[in-house]
Amino acid sequence: MTVKQALTLAAALAVLTGAAAPQASAAPLHHKPALLTAKPCTTTWEVTGRKVAVRRPAGNDGPVAKTTSPVHHYLHRGDRVTSCIIAIARAESGPAYRKCGKTGNVWRIVPGGQVPQTCLKRA
Repeated sequence: MTVKQALTLAAALAVLTGAAAPQASAAPLHHKPALLTAKPCTTTWEVTGRKVAVRRPAGNDGPVAKTTSPVHHYLHRGDRVTSCIIAIARAESGPAYRKCGKTGNVWRIVPGGQVPQTCLKRA
């Protein structure tokens, strides 16, 4: 709502209630812009697999890792990682991977790369 619209609305309300109408020379309403602050990611996941590879997509893999992508490092059962973002692998036929005893197509983006969602549980 602009200042002009606010003054018009205030004048109309003043007429209806019998109060004095605000003056046009009144100081304009200044609002502080809303500051949007990004909240840090605090969602933790616990590794359920015995030894899980954190993979980084190779140059020709695209944005989502594959089971053949290079390994950055390994996570072990009980390790906790922070992740709030997922990458979904699209496959033409069936699931994109079979890891930790389950099939899936969702990769969790963790520090250093991507981990299959089936190898993690919410901590």
